[in-house]
Amino acid sequence: MSFIETTLYQKTKDIINRYGFIFKKNFGQNFLVDDRVLDKIIRAGEIDADDAVLEIGPGIGTLTEALAMSGARVTAVEIDRTLIPILENELRGFKNVRIINEDILRTDVRGLSEEYGRPLKVIANLPYYITTPIIMNLLEKELPVELIVVMIQKEVAMRMQAKPGSKDYGSLSIVTQYFADAYVAANVPRNCFMPRPNVDSALIRLKPHDVKPVEVSDRKMFFKFVKAAFSKRRKTLVNCITTSPDFDISKEKMTRALTEVNMDERVRGESLSIEEFALLFKSLFG
Repeated sequence: MSFIETTLYQKTKDIINRYGFIFKKNFGQNFLVDDRVLDKIIRAGEIDADDAVLEIGPGIGTLTEALAMSGARVTAVEIDRTLIPILENELRGFKNVRIINEDILRTDVRGLSEEYGRPLKVIANLPYYITTPIIMNLLEKELPVELIVVMIQKEVAMRMQAKPGSKDYGSLSIVTQYFADAYVAANVPRNCFMPRPNVDSALIRLKPHDVKPVEVSDRKMFFKFVKAAFSKRRKTLVNCITTSPDFDISKEKMTRALTEVNMDERVRGESLSIEEFALLFKSLFG
């Protein structure tokens, strides 16, 4: 550990001891103890004084303080009520910080944006157990968010940014990239957290699209179609779709659709781009 890391680690330890805080496994609490990673988060979010920031799960306020020091207006939503007095005390010097004790999945994000008069930047060190529901809630509801920069499990981050043909490419890649450009801004080892998790993390940057990369007639059905295509890896697309309980499609119909869009009947889902999936979907469902 460098001197900077040791300082933040010790500061975190001191706060925990001072307030008698006990980590709760059900909330997936792992506090960041590396200043260099804090800097990477701020840079990836391009945070400045004009921004309105929504921080999810501020913990003891380490990242919150760094965000506040930029001059941005920060709303920090924390579900653990035992952390609220710690946050209020540790951040009492910042007039640009508001702390809310709430479940982020029930927070009125649209209302916050309207209050600030601009789209939000979402910045967070997310608990692993609820990473995907939180991100998908922001993206699928098309909430007024201009940028999402979040710390998540490395494996999930790699899947979100994966391209066709790679081992990480799957339905999560396509669903994420339908809504946003995905880019892993930094890999973060497990020793940057307290307590130390069992897996490494990554900082992913999601920039929601102004215009979707493809047009589909039924978004929900399209995502089901994509999920079915990856249900049996190393199996052909024909096999995956025709045996899916979500669709009643014969091999003949599937083969005919593939021929119409100039695709080989032996093609597998992991080789198709989102544009090719949309083309095939249109051929099948109109």
